[in-house]
Amino acid sequence: MVGKKSIFIVEDEPDILELIAINLEKSGYFVRKFMTASDLFSNLKKSVPDLILLDIMLPDNDGVEVCKTLNKSPDYSSIPIILVTAKSDELDIVLGLEIGADDYITKPFSVRELVARVKAVLRRGEKDSIPGKEIMFGEILKIIPEKFDVFVFEKKINLTTTEFQILRMLAEKPGWVFSREKILSILWNDEKDVFDRTVDVHIKNLRDKLGKAGCLISNIRGVGYKFDPEEKDNG
Repeated sequence: MVGKKSIFIVEDEPDILELIAINLEKSGYFVRKFMTASDLFSNLKKSVPDLILLDIMLPDNDGVEVCKTLNKSPDYSSIPIILVTAKSDELDIVLGLEIGADDYITKPFSVRELVARVKAVLRRGEKDSIPGKEIMFGEILKIIPEKFDVFVFEKKINLTTTEFQILRMLAEKPGWVFSREKILSILWNDEKDVFDRTVDVHIKNLRDKLGKAGCLISNIRGVGYKFDPEEKDNG
C-alpha cells in the first residue's frame, strides 16, 4: 500500500461502514474498518492512519470523548479527524469542532460530498513539495511550514492541520484581512456548504493554543480575521 493515504473508519452501522469503505477504496485510499472505539485504539498501537472518520454514536464509547482522547495524546493529536454524525444541529457541530475535529459530515450524506471532504482535509495536512520559508515574529512565534511545527516563545505547541493552515495563511500576509468566506473557500476549496461559525470555532481553538501569542490574531468585527504583529489587545 505504499503511496496510498490510509483512513480508519469507525462506524457501528455495517451498511454505512461498507458504503464508506468501498467508495474511499475506489478513490485510491487504503481503508481499515472498525465498529467500536476499543478496536480503533487497539489498532492505533500498531499503525497510525492519515485520517480518521469517526462516528459520534458508538456502542462502547461516545465519539466526542474518543476525539478528545486522541487530541490529548502526543502520539495521535496530529491525526485529522472528520466526525460523522446524525446530529445536524449547529450546537452539536460546534461542539465537535471545539473538541478538535477538523471537519464534520452529517447523515444522510452523498458519497461525492464525503470523498470531497476527505480530500480537502488530507490536502491541508500535506507537506509542501517545496519547503516553505520559516515565518518568525521575534521570539514570540515561529512557524516551520515543511515540518508543520509551531513554537510560541520557543515552546512547541500542537495544532490540528486545519488550525495550522489557518495560522499559516494569516501569518504569511500580516495585516491582510481574510473574510470568513475567503478562509472557507481556501481551506474547503468550495466543496461544501458550511456556516461561518465553523471558522470562528477554529480561530478560537487556535488562539487558545497560542496562549500569549493569540493576541496576534485580530477579529475584525463583521468582516473576518487578520494577523497583526502590532496588535496588543484584541476583542
